[in-house]
Amino acid sequence: MAKDPLGEAGLHFDELNKLRVLEPEVDQKTRELKEECEDFVDKIGQFQKIVGGLIELVDELAKEAETEKMKAIGARNLLKSVAKQREAQQQQLQALTAEKKMQLERVAFPDKQGVEAEEEGNCSRISGND
Repeated sequence: MAKDPLGEAGLHFDELNKLRVLEPEVDQKTRELKEECEDFVDKIGQFQKIVGGLIELVDELAKEAETEKMKAIGARNLLKSVAKQREAQQQQLQALTAEKKMQLERVAFPDKQGVEAEEEGNCSRISGND
């Protein structure tokens, strides 16, 4: 069998009879690897688009959650202030009620102190006469 001088020099002919530096098997594997790499790059691009959409969705949900959280905090603070206002109003009403009761006692029993003094005087006269 005759030795291929071009093959020994690292030169080969392809199926179209073009002179190539790579062996046909290596060239075929290189092309397959290139196609696989292109597919991989395409899939990575699709993955990045999906992840980007997911990140946007999560960011939107986080903003909505933060907004709802602030609304809840505001509502809680409003309830606390309403409770404090009611408590202050209740104290004012109790003070007003006590004041009105005292006014009523003064109006209904104007000489209560005088009557009490007179009763004490009567008691002491009675006990003094005994």
